[in-house]
Amino acid sequence: MVEQKIRFDDGAAYEQMMGIWSRFAGEIFLDWLAPPSGWRWIDVGCGSGAFTELLVERCAPVEVLGIDPSEGQLAFARSRPASRAAEFRQGDAMALPFPADRFDAAVMALVLVFVPEPAKGLAEMVRVVRPGGTVAAYMWDMLGGGFPLDPILVEMRAMDLAPPRPPQLDASRREVMHDLWTGAGLEAVDTREITVRRTFADFDDFWMTSLKSPSMRAAIATMTAEDVETLKSRVRARLPADADGRIAYGARAHAVKGHVPG
Repeated sequence: MVEQKIRFDDGAAYEQMMGIWSRFAGEIFLDWLAPPSGWRWIDVGCGSGAFTELLVERCAPVEVLGIDPSEGQLAFARSRPASRAAEFRQGDAMALPFPADRFDAAVMALVLVFVPEPAKGLAEMVRVVRPGGTVAAYMWDMLGGGFPLDPILVEMRAMDLAPPRPPQLDASRREVMHDLWTGAGLEAVDTREITVRRTFADFDDFWMTSLKSPSMRAAIATMTAEDVETLKSRVRARLPADADGRIAYGARAHAVKGHVPG
């Protein structure tokens, strides 16, 4: 069986589906990092630019560079207000096109499990950050029920159905992230859990937003109409609405940070 690769080519769809979740988690992540102003940042796997915009809004950086392999994502990122202070370039997380010691901080927001070789991507982040600088990431708890799309994924698995998954799911484990950071020679390594909650106007809002995920959309497209209705019914029962019809539920991420030896 040929492995299906998850592709993120629609920046606007990704923003509605995951960018909002990312900002919720990113706010808490930045509170935890508590960086000073005036830093030079690289956002590796910047996608639609949701987290990059947080850096611009909250951290008073002197420079922010967002790197992503998808031109579709980058086109959306360049349309954001953040583009006034951030530059977006196409690039590979495992071969960053920058010299050593170029930045004060390197971050990955919801990217680590998509890097084919997480240790190699981390080594690149360490390489481009100056001594004493910060290397950090946050990633949904993909194996512990923290992924925002888990309400659908759980019911799909119960029906013996499943969309493609990222190639390095194990890298979302808190202990694995800690080991990656210490293994890369970083100092003062610390981890934490981040929990966030999102509210949708109603079930249809939740469902249509979730289908903006490329992997979810592709999986649903292969199902019969009857199976889709069965799946929706099961998910609806898992996510009861409040008196106004709103759907609210939480997601959980793991975060890690460390300093380049000085």
